[in-house]
Amino acid sequence: MKARSILSVLALGILTAACTTVVVEGPPPAVGAQLSVERFLQAANERDVVAMGRIFGTQDGSAMDTGSTMGCAFKKIGTVFGGSSCTSKQEVEIRMDAIASILQHEDYQIVDESSVAGRTSPTRRVMVNMTTRNGATVMDVPFVVVQDGDGRWLVEQVDLQRVMAAR
Repeated sequence: MKARSILSVLALGILTAACTTVVVEGPPPAVGAQLSVERFLQAANERDVVAMGRIFGTQDGSAMDTGSTMGCAFKKIGTVFGGSSCTSKQEVEIRMDAIASILQHEDYQIVDESSVAGRTSPTRRVMVNMTTRNGATVMDVPFVVVQDGDGRWLVEQVDLQRVMAAR
């Protein structure tokens, strides 16, 4: 009987250990920030300017979300009083195409990620090493990635000058 009791206690211990929740101190890593950089680089290589425009933006949302015609009209009126102007889908595509031409690459590796202090929205700096299409290696290209109000991670800034200098 003792052997059966010992086995029961061991089985209960194993089941309890399998259902244990581990609490990690500190903020969770922003995996979404790295995924957004990876998707942005992939879209740049494919010259998919629409996908790039959806991944590029600010804490207010993606660059491709230009809003409705009426909303855009109100934004344009607001520029007279210091408001922000509305960017057309066409303008976003042209800008993304220019960025894509600079970011064309053979390979890349994410080497570091850190938080950016002093921001009102969660913001991460993702560092990338790249090998350009002409074989040049570019080290530590910073991508600043910000979380918008919907929880999406959007590429807000890329140090294009660093990439261009290596060509």
